[in-house]
Amino acid sequence: MKCIVTNSINASVSFADKTVGHIDKGLLVLVGFTENDDEEKIKKMSKKIVNLRIFPDENGIMNKSLLDIDGDILSISQFTLYADTKKGNRPSYMKALNGHDAKKLYDAFNKELRKYTKVDEGVFGENMVVSNNNIGPTTIILEI
Repeated sequence: MKCIVTNSINASVSFADKTVGHIDKGLLVLVGFTENDDEEKIKKMSKKIVNLRIFPDENGIMNKSLLDIDGDILSISQFTLYADTKKGNRPSYMKALNGHDAKKLYDAFNKELRKYTKVDEGVFGENMVVSNNNIGPTTIILEI
């Protein structure tokens, strides 16, 4: 399981010219799944994400978590996080989990995150437009 997490003052996702998800402050989370990902990894990753101290405190030090700022999450499924470009210029996605199983894990991931905060999400498996106003910019890559 791999996530790219960015702190955001606002982010949105659109599909078919309609906004399907939006947050005003919080985290934009791109998530990809691979073989051997399971509920235990989802729980561990979710807890890591909501407690990640990447928001500035009153002194401008990254010392606050999503929970501290009462922020939300925009979750986007992103199989391309498992792109392999070692051979040639066309990425291979063989390490990405198949769509059927990845959808189950994506739904479980969002359900787990909702135990902590409000979560909006993209449309699984579709071509979307994602917008993000990143603070810092701060972008963290997490892998479990």
